[in-house]
Amino acid sequence: MALNRRHFLAAGALATPALAAGSQVSATADEHGGRRVATGADLLAARGWRALAGRSVGVLSNPTGVLHGGEHIVDSLVAAGVRPVAAFGPEHGFRGSAQAGGSEGDYTDPRTGIPVYDAYGISADKLAGMLTKAGVDTLVFDIADVGARFYTYIWSMYTGMVAASRTGASFVVLDRPNPVGGAAAGPMLDPAFASGVGRKPIVQQHGMTVGELARYFDAEFLPADGGSLGDQLEIVRLRHWRRDTVFADTGLYWVPPSPNMPTPDTALVYPGTCLFEGTVLSEGRGTTRPFETIGAPGIDWRWREELTGLGLSGVDFRENYYVPTFGKFAGKTCGGVQLTVTDPAAFDAIHTAVAMIVTARRLHPDVFAWRPDNFIDKLSGSTRLRTMVDAGAGVDEIVGSWRDELAEFTSRRRKHLLYR
Repeated sequence: MALNRRHFLAAGALATPALAAGSQVSATADEHGGRRVATGADLLAARGWRALAGRSVGVLSNPTGVLHGGEHIVDSLVAAGVRPVAAFGPEHGFRGSAQAGGSEGDYTDPRTGIPVYDAYGISADKLAGMLTKAGVDTLVFDIADVGARFYTYIWSMYTGMVAASRTGASFVVLDRPNPVGGAAAGPMLDPAFASGVGRKPIVQQHGMTVGELARYFDAEFLPADGGSLGDQLEIVRLRHWRRDTVFADTGLYWVPPSPNMPTPDTALVYPGTCLFEGTVLSEGRGTTRPFETIGAPGIDWRWREELTGLGLSGVDFRENYYVPTFGKFAGKTCGGVQLTVTDPAAFDAIHTAVAMIVTARRLHPDVFAWRPDNFIDKLSGSTRLRTMVDAGAGVDEIVGSWRDELAEFTSRRRKHLLYR
């Protein structure tokens, strides 16, 4: 049975999840004395998940779907007597054991006995069939994003939204902070380059929470893919989060959303340095600081000196030598740099990565190259970055080339934002 918005509000005031005065969540302060951000999951759990009681709930989540104390929401739901009928795992899997590009398959969760379906990379029609098979009338999404178009969880959310619209299910987003804040940056995806690392035209660093993205997706893209969710879309909003807040200032505990996203520092650089996945250089997989560590055999101290001389805002570079344990150049000594973000408010991950690419190509033309499959075009959203770099364009010229589309996106998203 589909659940309309009026019914759902009456069942638990989900769209306005204000807790009782003096509740544990609203009263908790972080170690700096400020107010800790409360996630959508924390807010519903503090009410015993009553807003979901009586529903046939499916949960699309992974290890980041936890409460402040570390309990996974599925375990919390079961303990509260609101037993989900199914769980769905994205890339890396529901319990997060798979590496990049992998998932865990279908299985029965040994802790709860709940059936888990592999939802990574599947079509909306196939997911809709899974929802129907499991009897889901309310699909709950609770996954921490890192704010980049090519991080696949937001596209798993989109697939879930389309599947829900086709089955008449409600779609509930338990909102979480964008760990890099609320500013948008970078180029727009050309729809001709849509892929699993970017299905719809949004900019490279979207600057939205998953709840805000869901609102944007519902208005901008779902009508062409089966129909808007409308009142069937519910967002459980964050408490105490602002657009200028990075993860270190939320008071929340970091749970790695994927195996190569070990710290909040990784998330800060990822919207830019993930572009190195489209090159032959190592993006640091197989090290303890992936995406903060970039290099290749044959790169030397000159790269760090050149980057430091650019005076890029909010970042320092350290000359670095490392041996990846897996991934590109596994077992070989790489030279390169390690990035350290010194001022998140001033740091521009995409501008910095473009500067790194331009200087690496100029200083080490015998080392730098794009991946032969031109994967960089899918990551950056078009051929523009690759062709401009190859033509010898400067950093400011490249970054300036997407100024107008970024401004248009920033304006278009404004009415879907939930936080100041």
